[in-house]
Amino acid sequence: MMRHDLPVSLWSKSSYSGDTHDQCLETQPTRNGLIAVGDSKARALGAFTFPSAAWEMFIQGIKNDLV
Repeated sequence: MMRHDLPVSLWSKSSYSGDTHDQCLETQPTRNGLIAVGDSKARALGAFTFPSAAWEMFIQGIKNDLV
């Protein structure tokens, strides 16, 4: 699902983004328990949302070289 109504102040930049100020993946929790994932340089396009358990499985897959 896409969301366009998320507060700018709640975005959190990925720790892997480092100092690449124009190439950042950002996340934020939504009020209904989802995780919103967006591109910092294209916020107007909205953000994809995922159930928190699915997002955590994705992150664990990356950490374990499964994705």
